[in-house]
Amino acid sequence: MSGSSGGQQGPAARQAAMTEQVLADGSATAAELAERFGVSLMTIHRDLDELERQGIVRKSRGGVTAQPSGVFESNVQYRLKTMRAEKAAVAEHALRMVEPGMAILLDDSTSTLEIARRLRAGEVTPLTVVTNFLEAINLLSGQRGIHLMALGGDYDPLHSSFLGVSCVEAVGQLRVDVCFASTSAVHGGYAYHQEQHIVSVKRAMLDAAARNVLLIDHTKLGRVALHRVVPLSRFDTLLVDDGASPEALRDLDEHKVRYEVCATKGGHDGNRTGAT
Repeated sequence: MSGSSGGQQGPAARQAAMTEQVLADGSATAAELAERFGVSLMTIHRDLDELERQGIVRKSRGGVTAQPSGVFESNVQYRLKTMRAEKAAVAEHALRMVEPGMAILLDDSTSTLEIARRLRAGEVTPLTVVTNFLEAINLLSGQRGIHLMALGGDYDPLHSSFLGVSCVEAVGQLRVDVCFASTSAVHGGYAYHQEQHIVSVKRAMLDAAARNVLLIDHTKLGRVALHRVVPLSRFDTLLVDDGASPEALRDLDEHKVRYEVCATKGGHDGNRTGAT
């Protein structure tokens, strides 16, 4: 649809609509956006510069993308829309590791948010849940049978979570039974992430837990990002959906990573394990 009315919008309203479109589609060209919103290419590039400054998208030649790269993590609103079936399968499997009376830690990933969604059913209580993820806090606040502990720190709207030195120090005062975490990339026996301030919080969380479980969707296998988080040996188990390729699983086997492949609905029957 041509957006002849788009040129009549103020910059803030136009940028909000542009954000919604790019997060929904994953990427767009400047020419497409100019036609859609009825403004000049120069205006579109100014809008995209502002959205990039806010960290919502990143510009590429001729356009813009919300998809992650080795140095750019996607906005949380984009991540909430992607790989939902795969994340659900992994979360269902992870929930089997949670028992009444436990204290568990959830990082600020959309993969562990799927665990929080399932905890709302109240089938595993009493339970203590510790998290720095505002999305999970909102889901679980007021839930009967769940003692919710929210980690403080500097609020980061792009991740919808609390980060920084205050968060790291708060995590360091705790000891939980299990930490469920995710990361942006896995390759060569290491977990990776694009952003250093996220890495420091994830490392603190892993140090605070008796057991650590890594949740990833198969698109993260065989990829790297700017920062090494930890060796995969720091995790007791890696959970991945059944879209993982044989080559990617072979890399895990070669590095003696204990993993479990979780069946998506309509996917392979049963679950596979490796490096046990």
